[in-house]
Amino acid sequence: MLAPLTLFACLSFVSLSAALTLLVCVPLIPVAIASVQTWAKKLLANYWGQYTALGDTFLENLQGLTTLKIYQSDGFKQEEMNTQAEQFRKITMKVLTMQLNSITIMDLIAYGGAALGAVMAASQLCSGRVDLAGCLLILLLSADFFLPMRQLGSFFHIAMNGMAASEKIFRLLDLPERSQGQRPFPADCSIRCENLCFSYEPGREALHGVDLSFPAGGFTAIVGESGCGKSTIASILMGRNRGYSGSVRVGGTELSDIAEVSLMEHITYVSHQSCIFKGSIRDNLLMGKPDAGESELWTALERVKLADFLQGERGLDTPLTERGENLSGGQRQRLALARALLHDSPVYIFDEASSNIDVESENDIMAQIHALARSKTVILISHRLANVADADSIYVIERGAVAEHGTHGELLAKHGQYARLWNAQQNLENYGKEGRSA
Repeated sequence: MLAPLTLFACLSFVSLSAALTLLVCVPLIPVAIASVQTWAKKLLANYWGQYTALGDTFLENLQGLTTLKIYQSDGFKQEEMNTQAEQFRKITMKVLTMQLNSITIMDLIAYGGAALGAVMAASQLCSGRVDLAGCLLILLLSADFFLPMRQLGSFFHIAMNGMAASEKIFRLLDLPERSQGQRPFPADCSIRCENLCFSYEPGREALHGVDLSFPAGGFTAIVGESGCGKSTIASILMGRNRGYSGSVRVGGTELSDIAEVSLMEHITYVSHQSCIFKGSIRDNLLMGKPDAGESELWTALERVKLADFLQGERGLDTPLTERGENLSGGQRQRLALARALLHDSPVYIFDEASSNIDVESENDIMAQIHALARSKTVILISHRLANVADADSIYVIERGAVAEHGTHGELLAKHGQYARLWNAQQNLENYGKEGRSA
C-alpha cells in the first residue's frame, strides 16, 4: 500500500498529471477485492463444510466396511458418497471460478493501468511536457504502481481460504467452558446422590428423582435393562455430565465443587470400550502410574492373567496397533483393567467392564473386581446379575428411576423386577448348559 504512494511522490516531480492518473487507478484493485469478499466468504464456508462432511462420510464408511459387506449395503453407501463427491466437485468448481474471475478483474486493472501509463508517457512526450528520460521513467514505473496491490489481491484468496477453514476452529475454541470446581477430593470418599435428575435434551429426562448411596469401602452394584440410565449415572459421577439437577455429594462436598484433576486422580473409570493406544504394553500401563517400575507393571499383568501371554511375545515392549487391534477383546479388557489397578485410586467405577468378551476373561476380570472391593469403594454396573450377587448393595434402575434396592437375597425375596431379570437370565444360561450337555 505504501509502494504506490512512494512512486507517486517520485513521479510527481516528472509529471504530476501522469502520477495523479496512475494513483487514482490504484484503489480499483482493493475495491474489486472488497466486492468479492462477501461472496467469497460465504462460498468458502460452504466449501469447507462440504469438504469436512465428505471426509467424515469416507472415514465412517471405511471403518464400517466389514459391516457394509455383511449386510451388502456397500453399493448404497457408494452411491451416497458419489452424490456427496459430486456436490463437492461442483462447489470446488464454483470456488475456482470465483478465484479466476477475481484474478481476471485485478489483472485487467493492473495491466490496464500499466497501458494507461504508456499512453500518458507518449502523450506527455509528444506535447513536450516531458523529455525522453521522463517518458521512459513513466513507462517503467507505471507497472510498479499496480504490481504490489496485484500481489496483495493474490494473497487475499489465500487469506480468505484460511479464514473460512479457521472459523470452524475458532467456533469450537469460543465455546463457553464449563465452570470448574477448585476444592480437593475429600478424604471421605462416600458418595450420596439425592433427587438426581438429568436430561440429554429438553423434554426427555434420562434420570428423574434418583437417590443412591455408595458408602466408602463398599461394593455397590447398579443393574437394569439397556437404556435405563446406568451409564448416565456413571458419567455424572465422573464429572462428564454436569448439567444435572439435585445433589451429588462426595463426603459432604458437592461434586461440582471438586477440581476435575482431583476427581480424575481419585476415581478410576473402566468401561467395556476402554481405549488401548497405539504403542506398546508399557506405554499403555504407564498411563495408570507414570513412575511405576517393571516389577509393578508385571505384578499388575499377573493379577489380570496377561503376563504369561506377554512373556511369550516381547514382554512390556510388545507393540500394539491402533486401538490394540492385534489383541483379542478379552486381552484388551485385561490390559485396561491392569492399567486401572496401577492407578490405585480410592474409588473404582466399572461400567459393563466384562461384557462382550469370552467367558474365561469375564471370570478373571470379575474375580479382580471382587478382590478390589475388599479394600476400595467399588461401583459395578452390569447387565449380568450373576456378577453382582455378592455386592453389599444393589440398585435396580428402571426407566431412569430406582425401582428396587437391597442385597441379592432381599431383592429375590421381593419377587419384583430384579427377581424377574434374575430368573430370566438363569433360565437362559441353564438352557445353554442343557443344550451343551445334550
